[in-house]
Amino acid sequence: MGAERVPDHPRQPGDGWVDCACGHRHWGLHGAAGLLLVRRSPDGTPTDVVLQHRAAWSHHGGTWGLPGGARQPDESAEQAALREAHEEAGIDAAAVGVRDSWVLQHPDWSYTTVIADELAPIVPAVTDAESDEVRWVPLDEIDSLPLLPAFADSWPILRARLAPAPG
Repeated sequence: MGAERVPDHPRQPGDGWVDCACGHRHWGLHGAAGLLLVRRSPDGTPTDVVLQHRAAWSHHGGTWGLPGGARQPDESAEQAALREAHEEAGIDAAAVGVRDSWVLQHPDWSYTTVIADELAPIVPAVTDAESDEVRWVPLDEIDSLPLLPAFADSWPILRARLAPAPG
């Protein structure tokens, strides 16, 4: 199914590849950002996060990662992450509370993970051709999924940042 779909949105000013001095190509002329949306138990313990199963045609297609993408000129990482999560997963920015961020810095590019809590019930959904599936994933199931390589590398650091919410 995913291999048959193609992008359904016009090219934006931040779309494009960066040939980084690290030896890799990265998407996003101004960097990229994604939303790590967390669901918590009543005591504040993180239980689930929203993940995107990337469409087969996409870079690292078939893997799981965060809804996210290229930052646009003059767009903050938080704005980009919330915009992309809305575009790719139908997540309403008014239903999330941003609490933290973490930057993966490369010589010529960066990716910012914006960590946010679910403030009102959110039902993520596939809202564009970049996803085959978007859903809440229990924390203890994440390591069993085929993860986007950069997300797999960052997941231990990100998971540690999901400490229980204060109060």
